[in-house]
Parts: sequence; C-alpha cells; structure tokens
Amino acid sequence: MTSVTTSSPTAPGMAAPSAGRGAAWLLGIVLTGQFMAILDVSIVNVAAPTIRADLGASGSGLQLVISGYTIAYAMLLITGARLGGLAGPRRMFLIGLAVFTAASLACGLAGSEAALIAFRLAQGVGSAFMVPQVLSIIQLHFTGAARVKAIGAYSAVLAGGVVAGQVAGGALVSADLLGMAWRPVFLVNVPIGAALLAVGLLTLPRAHTPGERGLDPAGLVTLSLAVTLLVVPLVLGREQGWPAWGRWSMAASAVLAVVFVLVERRARHPLIPGRLLRAPGLVPSTLGVFGAMVTWGGFLFSVALHLQAGLGHGPLAAGVSFVPGAAGFAIAGLNWRRVPARLHRPMILVGFAASAAGYLGVGWSLASGGDGMPWFMVAFTVAGAGLGLAYSPLMTMALQNVAPRDAADASGLMATMLQLGQVVGVATFGSLFLGLAPSAHAVNVTATGLAVTAVAAGACALPLLRRGG
Repeated sequence: MTSVTTSSPTAPGMAAPSAGRGAAWLLGIVLTGQFMAILDVSIVNVAAPTIRADLGASGSGLQLVISGYTIAYAMLLITGARLGGLAGPRRMFLIGLAVFTAASLACGLAGSEAALIAFRLAQGVGSAFMVPQVLSIIQLHFTGAARVKAIGAYSAVLAGGVVAGQVAGGALVSADLLGMAWRPVFLVNVPIGAALLAVGLLTLPRAHTPGERGLDPAGLVTLSLAVTLLVVPLVLGREQGWPAWGRWSMAASAVLAVVFVLVERRARHPLIPGRLLRAPGLVPSTLGVFGAMVTWGGFLFSVALHLQAGLGHGPLAAGVSFVPGAAGFAIAGLNWRRVPARLHRPMILVGFAASAAGYLGVGWSLASGGDGMPWFMVAFTVAGAGLGLAYSPLMTMALQNVAPRDAADASGLMATMLQLGQVVGVATFGSLFLGLAPSAHAVNVTATGLAVTAVAAGACALPLLRRGG
C-alpha cells in the first residue's frame, strides 16, 4: 500500500525544497497570511451589533458587511490560483496580502455602511489572491515528510482560525480600545499584514511554476458566475427566509456549472485540466475534504447559535468553549504521521467515524437543556480530533501526485472546495437548527445530521483504501 509520506524528487520546473530556518520562515509567513484570511470570516460576527448601532446599518447592509467578504473570497479563488500560476505564487501572495491589509485599514476607518461594505468586498478580493498561493507554495517548496508536516500545520491554522476569530472578536469589542468599539476587529490586521509584507519581500523565494498556460477568460467568467450564484443565496438566503430569487440563483448556478464543463472541454488552457482530475487520489480526497468542511462549518455555526441564543452565553464565552475542539483538530492534524504508514488510509475512515461519534456526543450532552459539562468538552474534543485525523491525510493525498505545473490549479480547486464546504455547511445545518428553533432538541437533531454527513464523507474516501487511490 502506498504511504502518503513517501518523499519524491524535485520535478522539473519545481523549486528546490526548503529546509531549516528558511523553511520555517517560509511556512510561517504564508500560514500567518492564511490565518488572517480565515480569522476575518468569523471575527466580524461578534462586532455586528456594535457596527449596526454605530453606523445605523440596515439589516441587509449588515448582512453584506458580514458576508460580502465571503462572497468575494469564494468567487475569485480560482482566478487567484490561475494568476498565481501565471505571475508566480510569491508575487500574487504579496499582492493579495497588500490588498487585504489596505482594505482592513479602510474597513477600520470606514464612516458609513456603504463604505464598509465596499471595503469588505475588497478584503475578500485580497484573500482570494493570497490564499490559493499558500498551498501552491507548500506544494512547490516542500517534499516528502516536510510537505506532510507543512500540510499538518496548514490544517491546524484552518481549525484555529474560526475559533480565534470568535474569541478575538469578543475580546476586542469588549475591551473597546480607545473608544473605537468595533474598529479594532479590522485594524488588528494592519500591523500584522505590514510586518508580513516587509518580511515576505525579503525572504519569500522567487521561483514559481512554469507559466505555459493562459488565463482561460471564458472558463474564469463562467465558473466565477456559477460560484457567485451559488454562494450569494447560501450566505444571504437564510436571513431572508429563502426567497424565490435564491432558488432561481442556485438553479442558474447548476446550469452554469454544466456550461463550464462544456467550455472547459474546448478550452486551450482549461482551469481544471483533465490530467489534474486524473491524478491518483485527487477526486476522492477532494470530495472527502469537502464533506469534512461541510460538517465542521455547520457544527461550529449551530453550536455557537445554541450556546449564545439557547444558553445565553456571551460571544467570548462561546468562542472559548470551542478551544478544545480546535485543539483536538490541530493536534491530530500535526501528529497523524506518527501512526505507522500502513494505517494512514484506514485512519481517514476512523477519523470520520470518530468525528461522527463526537457530533452525536455533543448533541447528547446538550439534550437535557444544560451546558453538558464535562461531557460537552469531551465530545467536542473527539469531534475535532477525529476530523483532524481524516482531514490532514486527505489533503496530503490530494496533492501528493499533482505535477508541479498543475500546483496552482490544484491549490485553487482545493481552496474553493474548502470555502464552499464551509458555506454549504453553515447554510444547510444553520437552517436546520434555526428551523427547529434554538433548543436542546434542535441541537440534537442537527448533531445527528452532522454525524450522518461525516459518515457519507468517509464513504467518499473509500476508493483511497485501494492501492494508488
């Protein structure tokens, strides 16, 4: 059985693997950028009531302040990945980081609802240019065990970013630094982003993937529209009671997805080359990652709603409650390679089974109407650790057989599936939970749905048990 930690030689057109202190700097820079992008998905949620009071924002305007970032981010991830393949991941990472940092400053200084919405969209654009380069840089500059370790750290960042956003948002709003109320949730990015830019300009390697492929404008436009028409109703529809325009939008997205496939068959430089999809293990790994993110996004969202609306916890207390689950995800993601190589593939199924048990355990612990301690924390940790055991090997298998020339496209595909998975999870399980009203019964039913979805995600990964995935 093929081990997922087998080293591979440096392929033509691939940068030499990083090592030592240089590798640590490289990984630290790009993962800090990734962390900032993930953080900004959730940090603003906590500040929403204060923003509304300060700027007099309307309900729909506040939705766009919160969700505009996610919409722009998801829509342009594939575009950002292809631009990274053309201009080099270093250049696009730094451009995206600069846009994100400048937009964060503008958000923190915004004086009106319209300005804040516009700058949140700009933040999303910056993240879409920056985030796909993270996996590309890992793919191009790390091999073998070093790549596995880097992907484990990437997994830990994903797990911690959402929780850190909840905790940091609550702490910053509560502190009311210098009387600035909600503004520090954006301004906190500015010194970090500026420091990353300065260090990145000096230390990030210049080598990049060969740029033999063009931009494929027809594919970019078709796919971007398809993603937008799917994400916008998923993000905004729940608050508006799932209006007719949302259903029509999602139907149009499905039609455009078919059009995209037809366009790509005739494209000279397709966004998703056929050889990429034929890479051993890529498709089942991607489906498994998507399913994992559906459950994780839906789980964090529905439990946060229950802790705050159902049990009356404040945002900061709710965020702190998530720390054990995020820690379990991170620890498992960083250490799964210590398990014997022959068990790596079966471990994915064990991880999904453990996460399903953890979801059920969280629902059971809260079923009596109380906070479920200490079993809530135990079950939350099991859910996070199980998902970490499944997620990190899946990411490694998805990328290990991708040719260096396809690194940017693979990174765009994975980043898009990660983001869409979380959006679908929040929309689906958030709606299920809210439809039953914030209650112990609601969280129990939602937890059961999450467990079933985790088992289904594990089933998607079953082909990986065969040699070669």
